[in-house]
Amino acid sequence: MKLVVTVNSSFNVVNFRSGLLRALMAAGHEITVLAPRDDYTEAILSEIGCRYVELKMDRRGTSPVREAGCLRAMIGHIRALRPDAILSYTIKNNLYAGLAARLTGTPIIPNVTGLGSVFSGKGPLAAFAARVYRHAFRAAPIVFFQNLEDQEQFLQAGLVASGTARILPGSGVDLARFTASPVPRRPQAPVFLLVARLLWEKGIGEYAEAARQVRKVFPEAVFRLAGGLETPGPAAVPEAVLSQWEEEGIIEYLGRQRDIRPVLAQATCVVMPSYYREGTPRALLEAGACGRPVITTDTAGCRTVVIDGESGFLVAPRDSSDLERAMLRIAGAPQDILQKMGSAGRALVERQFDEKIVIRAYAEALSEIAGKRPPPGPL
Repeated sequence: MKLVVTVNSSFNVVNFRSGLLRALMAAGHEITVLAPRDDYTEAILSEIGCRYVELKMDRRGTSPVREAGCLRAMIGHIRALRPDAILSYTIKNNLYAGLAARLTGTPIIPNVTGLGSVFSGKGPLAAFAARVYRHAFRAAPIVFFQNLEDQEQFLQAGLVASGTARILPGSGVDLARFTASPVPRRPQAPVFLLVARLLWEKGIGEYAEAARQVRKVFPEAVFRLAGGLETPGPAAVPEAVLSQWEEEGIIEYLGRQRDIRPVLAQATCVVMPSYYREGTPRALLEAGACGRPVITTDTAGCRTVVIDGESGFLVAPRDSSDLERAMLRIAGAPQDILQKMGSAGRALVERQFDEKIVIRAYAEALSEIAGKRPPPGPL
């Protein structure tokens, strides 16, 4: 089949979808990636080996004029590429590709990789987004969700039909690439690591405040932050704030990492204090696969990746004091307990989050829709 895979960044394709795309190409599918250009675009061609077409998109933009232009561009690309099916990821790509699929009569399999900031509240923006989702997903034969809460919300709101909704274990993780290693022995000097986009809703402010308090008890503790800077705006952590934390000595900012594995190998514990509407955070899957204890929030998408008290700890969202308490438990834990937690995390990922489960689900979905094109419909 000729497939178009559309995502909101080339970074996302290379880091989260490459295993799936290679498996689909090995099965004989022809793939074109439709995504914005960034530092990872060349790797789509050289490392994955599929075709690439640039999609002009501002993933956090809200200008009606620019968004209408992005939708027109999506429709134009789908008409020009004439795929047998579309695989879409991330919010805007799901919506715009869904509308393009309806207009062109192209089967689409959206993957709801989280609901983002829009569904964090219940205002007019959430209501508008729900209407667009309902319209965009109306003709989708299969819609993948990454956690039960998101699936249930869409079903209850009538945004998808019950027969089309299916659960995936996030994006899965390549267990051969992310292998377990012993938790480093660093008594009194644990290394905590947060890997995330630099958005406030990822809990980065709570992480910095908890780090400040933990260092009063464990002054040698290290708190690292990895992730690329976002477009300046109210949702983004400003570079000036990062510099202030670094000058204060509470945060080591590592920037965006092309290969996170060496950084994970140095970590005692991976922290994800997010209150963003996550799908299933890939950073937590990679941490578990590498045998690292995890601290994350008791929220949709995050809570499924940790067994509280066994492979890590769940904390309340937006609560730096609760996060601090969990970090202190990790900092004061004996080495054998940390190792036991890391092993439990690896076992959980092996059971539930192997990338092979995701690859198999997509292969089955494509077999189901092969040759079935819905009639074109109006937007």
